Amino acid sequence: MNVFLSYFNFLNYLSKFQKFIFYFLIILFFIFFLVSISLGSFNFFLFDLLTYQPDSLNKIVLYEIRIPRVLLAGFVGASLGISGASLQGLFRNPLADPGLIGVSAGAALGAALVIVLGSNFFSEYFFNTFALPFSAISGAALVITLLYFFTRGFGYEGITYMLLIGIAINALASVGIGILTFISSDSELRGLTFWTMGSFGGASWQIIMPALVIIIFTILWMIPSARKLDLLQLGEPEAYRLGIDIQKLKFKVIISSAIIVGVSVALSGMIGFVGLVVPHLVRLIGGVNHSYLLPASAFFGGSLMMSADLLSRILISPAEVPVGLLTSALGAPFFLWLIFNSRKI
Repeated sequence: MNVFLSYFNFLNYLSKFQKFIFYFLIILFFIFFLVSISLGSFNFFLFDLLTYQPDSLNKIVLYEIRIPRVLLAGFVGASLGISGASLQGLFRNPLADPGLIGVSAGAALGAALVIVLGSNFFSEYFFNTFALPFSAISGAALVITLLYFFTRGFGYEGITYMLLIGIAINALASVGIGILTFISSDSELRGLTFWTMGSFGGASWQIIMPALVIIIFTILWMIPSARKLDLLQLGEPEAYRLGIDIQKLKFKVIISSAIIVGVSVALSGMIGFVGLVVPHLVRLIGGVNHSYLLPASAFFGGSLMMSADLLSRILISPAEVPVGLLTSALGAPFFLWLIFNSRKI
């Protein structure tokens, strides 16, 4: 019991206003969840959900299609939000985003390799549950490790180098995915198209349950590192003098970010700008300390992604807009506005 209670010590570092924002974001997350499962091509009234017969079409759509999809969207958004916040803290760099610096591209390339070269060697269940996520995680981990070693020692000048490395990694990943697209069959080509645009349409309980368990435990593993990331902002020498095991912290952030980004990309494809915009918005609302930033980014990222998925389903219903295109179309101009607005301040 004491161990369980001690996990929530990070709340002690939050101001009253930050606690209010944090609890509000939790409530907002559940509101968006209920709204997202209620609206779409089929609309459901929340109070009528329990009255459907077990074999009714509405109940099948709700429990077998809608709820798995919305859950996946929420947890992918939480993964991208908290990974963006933790990577920005690790690199001490406000532009560290899983998509912008090539982490998502590395994960997508790993997934594409398995789709084209390995789909014939595994059963469908093993392929979707283990092979695909593991390959995506490996690609994400490789990119994060390369980024860390290439930008080490540049200080704040590392922003430019990280962006240049990210551009190079995205270009290489695009070449790799292009080659795999060229040699792929028709069915494999459809799968690769899924990764490039991003979608939650393939969600099912069989596929998402192992992923949700991995994402939940990884996020819970990341949050206790928040205070150490605060101290890391003073610089590695100062953090070391204050008793922080720098190498252990780096390993933890790199591995956890790679796991949740890899799993997210494996299930939903490449979805950009969420890991970049969400931490900035959360900082603007409530402050910069990571004890607040990490969990708040997770809940806000989940809410944002569920709302984006809802829009993708209802904008041109019954067809769908790929959610990756939607987040990029909305996130890019918003982030430009954020930059110009911050410069004025």
